[in-house]
Amino acid sequence: MVETVVLVAIAVALAVLVKTFFVQAYYIPSGSMEPGLVKNDRILVEKPSYWGSGSPQRGDIIVFSDPGGWLDAEENAAPTGFVQKALEKIGLYPAGGHLVKRVIGIPGDTIHCCDQQGRIEVNGKALDEDSYIAPQPNCNGPMNGCGGVGWTAVVPRNHLFVMGDNRGESADSSYHLCNPQGESPGGPCTPGTGYVSEDLVVGKVVALIWPAGRFEIIHRPADFDDIPAPDSSSSAAAG
Repeated sequence: MVETVVLVAIAVALAVLVKTFFVQAYYIPSGSMEPGLVKNDRILVEKPSYWGSGSPQRGDIIVFSDPGGWLDAEENAAPTGFVQKALEKIGLYPAGGHLVKRVIGIPGDTIHCCDQQGRIEVNGKALDEDSYIAPQPNCNGPMNGCGGVGWTAVVPRNHLFVMGDNRGESADSSYHLCNPQGESPGGPCTPGTGYVSEDLVVGKVVALIWPAGRFEIIHRPADFDDIPAPDSSSSAAAG
């Protein structure tokens, strides 16, 4: 009996250690990452890639804590059952209360919506995102549209610009950007609220693990491989 208790305690301790430092399960809380990841998909997130000098790269799908007011009540829901809560603590049940988006811009990058073909530009390079984003009727811009003069944002130091793959249904960085009047699609805003601090990033999505029939290893799209380096003179952010 004592041996069994000790073995269980060791197993739980190892599970907590793995969850804290290496990998953790999460679920997709909304349809903002369709078509690749749909609501209630279970994903596996690894953490070592961003240890030390490592940091999120353009094209990564990341999980991060709410920067403040990005989550609605449904997306912020956590497990309610006793067993589910216990399993979440040791990393064996998908955690809630986080967001899942794709990194479009890293510190210093200039993001522009949109070019004449309706494509998002990063440091002057247009992204051909048709292989992973949901089909868009007019352009690959955000849910607040991309007509008129569009918008430009320069990503601040130690922050990221993120977007959902389902652009028409994703309250992401582009949705929270402030215009010159101090407003965003969601109403009044505080400058800088359109960006995600790197300190809030939990890790990188590496696999879709459930449903089993849709198991997939997640890779960074090649579209992000040859984006030019940001202009070293860029120091301010629009929004």
